[in-house]
Amino acid sequence: MKTICVYCGARPGASPLYADGARALAAALVEQNLALVYGGGKVGLMGVIADEVLRLGGEVTGVIPNALVEREVGHTGLTRQFIVKDMHERKAMMARLSDGFIAMPGGMGTLEELFEMLTWGQLGIHDKPVGLLNVGGFYERLAAFIGHARDEGFIGADHAARMLVADEPQALLARMRALAPAQPLYT
Repeated sequence: MKTICVYCGARPGASPLYADGARALAAALVEQNLALVYGGGKVGLMGVIADEVLRLGGEVTGVIPNALVEREVGHTGLTRQFIVKDMHERKAMMARLSDGFIAMPGGMGTLEELFEMLTWGQLGIHDKPVGLLNVGGFYERLAAFIGHARDEGFIGADHAARMLVADEPQALLARMRALAPAQPLYT
């Protein structure tokens, strides 16, 4: 793995634990020489993780739709910034540029991106690891729900197991490395 796409909130959340988690993930990425790919924003947890990776000397690639740049939420100090037409183009480019995906705490957009990558994996569009960084227990209920959907026969056990969950960045990255494919399916 060389690049990790991180999905996270454009808001900071109610607890300072979330920003601390973003900084901890940034440190783990830089320590393991993994470049960050993310949504290109300067606000919320997105801005926190990008700023911290840059501060620590890491590489950050942002992918942002033109409409969000026009709203002045685009980060201007990144290693690379791609401005794309729309959200569909953004998500496809982020997937192509990444060797794995991590969802940190976030809202509807974060959840939508997480489930799209899980679905793409289920459909064989990619074979890249997908993880949840469970900062402060944020994703415990979601993980329990996925277990419930598996138990009720709506999600196969193998597909449910594709969603890796860990409380600490180092542990999550280790689990992701163990599952990373030698050759990506989606390019």
